[in-house]
Parts: sequence; structure tokens; C-alpha cells
Amino acid sequence: MKVLSIINQKGGVGKTTSCANLGAALALRGYRVLLVDLDPQAHLSISFDRMPEPGDPSMYTLLTQGHSFADVLQPTSLANLWIAPTNLDLTGVESELASEIGREGLLRLALGELARSELAPDVVILDCPPSLGTLSLNALVASNSVLVPLQAEFFALQGMAQLLDVLERVKRRLNPAIELIGVLVGLYSGQRNLSREVVEELRNHFGDLVFDTHVRVNVRLAEAPSHGQTIFEYAPDCNAAIQFSEIATELASRMGLAVTTSEPTELENERPREKEIEAGQNLS
Repeated sequence: MKVLSIINQKGGVGKTTSCANLGAALALRGYRVLLVDLDPQAHLSISFDRMPEPGDPSMYTLLTQGHSFADVLQPTSLANLWIAPTNLDLTGVESELASEIGREGLLRLALGELARSELAPDVVILDCPPSLGTLSLNALVASNSVLVPLQAEFFALQGMAQLLDVLERVKRRLNPAIELIGVLVGLYSGQRNLSREVVEELRNHFGDLVFDTHVRVNVRLAEAPSHGQTIFEYAPDCNAAIQFSEIATELASRMGLAVTTSEPTELENERPREKEIEAGQNLS
């Protein structure tokens, strides 16, 4: 079971969008994928219409009340894709775990239990919060790999030195197996000199760690979460779907996932309410 953290302490860089759509792209290739929402804003859970009610099993209760992934995970509308959702209760986890011995390893223990069970997925993708606190530390301690999404903008490298320093400390003290395997550029526009300059600067710093495919500015990609869908459900023929499919292929190779014989499959298990929306609207 491979565990990937998608992390950047800067907000609004596409962490949740990358998590949802890379997970979907891998699931469509036949990998069993679990998405884990570790962001107290719960945007990943909301985008899949899976945010638990207060008190229901969630990532908050897994970290604070002893629930397991078997209690928490839920199916999505895509075959092979599950989510371990959270709700706004997760905002209190930092203070609640402040005096907990071994708090940075709670997620790793829960994932270890999952890996030994019949529910074990091939890939776990962790959607981290825009901070480097207890939740992000739990993600890094539990992960094999780290992917950093960045926007093609002037401040793209702001904060990266701190993130890389934290990653190196985690590797040295808590998780020797963790590796930075990719930098993903989003909001890219080939017509803008700034986008090209940012990518050139990133390649100077990170070399081949920068993914070959960039996620370009796309209205459909921004609209998809409001419909509770990934880009592969909402607009499967748009450029963003093609880009995330290409990135997922490169990601699978970098993570050392076993090659599947499956080509990307047709979508299954549409939710009834989505069929009603499509029947009532012409979504161009």
C-alpha cells in the first residue's frame, strides 16, 4: 500500500483539486484508491458530498476517539475510489492532541491497521491542510511519497524552503522512507510569460521532479466540485481531464505502482441526483 501526501502550507494552490482528480484518474485505471481528508476546511469531503454529521465517524474521530478506517471510509460515485471524510470538528484536533504521547504517529498506526486488512487499497492519497502543524506532520510520518502542488505565479516558491526543511527533519528523525517525488504546476497558461518563467525557475530548482504536464486554467475544473463530481465525471473530454490523466500516469510510475492492464474505464455508479441534474440541464 503506497501512501502519498499532497501538501503545501500555502493555501489555494490546488491541493484538494489535485487529490480528488489524481485519485479518480488512478481509480479509472483499476487501482484501488483511498482519499483521506486531513484539512479542517473539509473541502475534499464537501466536493464528494460526503461530509459526516458531527459525532459520526470521520478523520476527527479516527485521530481522537479510536475509530478505524473501517469505520470511517465511504464509497464515492466512482468504482475503486473511496474517501475517508472529515468535518469541521477537525479544527480542534491540534489542541486536543497537544498532550498526546506519540501524536505524530496516530495516522501511521491507523494506516498500518488498514494495510493489514481486506480493505487495504493500492494507494492512499492524503489531502493536507495549508499549515505545517500536527495534521500535516501525521501525514508526512505516514507517507512514502510527497507531491507539492504550486501555482504558476510570482510567489510560487514562497514557503518552499520551510516545507523542504520540515520534510528533511521528518525524514531524518521520524520517517526515513519518505521522498519528495513531484512538483505539480497548476493554473498554467502558455500564453503568459509569467507562467513560462515560473516553470523555468521551478525546473532550475527541482529539475525532473517537476511534472511534464501542467494543469492549465480551466473553468470546468473549477465548476466540478460544486456538482459533487471529479473532472472525469463532470467534463471527461475537457483539457483538464486529459492533463490529470497524463499526470496520473507519470505519478503511478514515480510511485512504483504495479502496472495495471486496465486502460481508463468508462464511468460507473452515477448518483441518482446527478442523473436528474443532467436530465434538467444542458451542461456544455
